[in-house]
Amino acid sequence: MTAKQQVERLLALVPYLREREGVRLEDVANDFGVAQKQIQADLNVLWFCGLPGAMPGDLIEVDMEALEGEGVVHIDNTDFLDRPVRLDAHEALALTMALKTLRDVAGSNEREAIDRALAKLEAASGDALATADQVELRVDAADQKVVDTVNDALRHQRRLRLSYFVPARDETTEREVDPMRLVVAEGHSYLECWCYRADDVRLFRLDRISAATELDTPADPPEHAHPRDLSAGLFQPSADDMLATVDLDPHATWVADYYPHENIEERPGGGLRMRLRVSDPQWLVRLVLRLGGHAEVVIPTEIAAEVHEQATKALQAYEG
Repeated sequence: MTAKQQVERLLALVPYLREREGVRLEDVANDFGVAQKQIQADLNVLWFCGLPGAMPGDLIEVDMEALEGEGVVHIDNTDFLDRPVRLDAHEALALTMALKTLRDVAGSNEREAIDRALAKLEAASGDALATADQVELRVDAADQKVVDTVNDALRHQRRLRLSYFVPARDETTEREVDPMRLVVAEGHSYLECWCYRADDVRLFRLDRISAATELDTPADPPEHAHPRDLSAGLFQPSADDMLATVDLDPHATWVADYYPHENIEERPGGGLRMRLRVSDPQWLVRLVLRLGGHAEVVIPTEIAAEVHEQATKALQAYEG
């Protein structure tokens, strides 16, 4: 008997017992298909369940004397289960963010249902969303025509022609791809596909696809093309990637919580020194520039020089 099975049984046991006051232990065991000893063990766990606080009146009460003496089950203090569920600020925000991200990859028909769910969530959460501090609800929205075309190509198993913006090179590229699936990772929606230009599996952010055309050619990814395992995160460093060292001021130490790194150490006077693998040097340049002087590339020196050059040009533009 696994812990998961016991939790599932406990969730069903409470409403069952509320509807059958004084039911015999033997009948409960038969209905749930387990031994009487297992039901007794479940009731001992249930005894310590209830509302937060664990004070008298917060926990479910089980009449153990009746259970052991007469073999019948009586439970009490379960009225709180009839109260409507209210989401706290963090729960409401997490669910809202998930729905908005899902909306980004949904087709036109599905978006209407998601919008209704968002409206109900907003009404049910009351002030939870309004009172949450320092939280920004933002999902990069993809063009709806692009989303519909991608969904149609997946449904029909057809090849796509994409116009895709590559920020690292500041250019828009044309590609033909065989779509494999839509995924949502780290707050963005992606098309995972076999890219004939790269001759490999690639992830394309939907909000960076400016145009998509469904072709008559059937999608036919190579047999060795498999979806990536994203359980460890979108970016998975390789030993072949460049190893960089970055100094972070105290205002920028949050970076170590958001990006995979080899190791970190505290710096004298505050802040961190972080070593991380980087597959795209321009990504590191943009990250350090975005931190506005609160981060400095130590190694490699050529990346540090490029950060300095781009920052100097930006300041000169302001002076002009």
